[in-house]
Amino acid sequence: MAKKIPMRMCIGCGEMKPKKELIRAVKSPEGEISLDFTGKKSGRGAYLCQNAACLEKAQKGHKLEKSFSCKVAPEVYEVMMHALSEADGTA
Repeated sequence: MAKKIPMRMCIGCGEMKPKKELIRAVKSPEGEISLDFTGKKSGRGAYLCQNAACLEKAQKGHKLEKSFSCKVAPEVYEVMMHALSEADGTA
């Protein structure tokens, strides 16, 4: 029997994709929001495609705020955008 691939939905575009293709944004128990490239950090997670467009859509639609039930500062999005562009190799 084939191994089941875990699927997750991108909060930016709403597409279901294999978990390995997505980046996890995580809210730690202390309330700190960051990108988790390993997928191992503890806390509430939300998934994003590995591109800036989905992060922008998530920001415009306040998707992280809805996922984490808290305000997300604009600086958090800036840090995430920077981390995404570095991981992408475009920075």
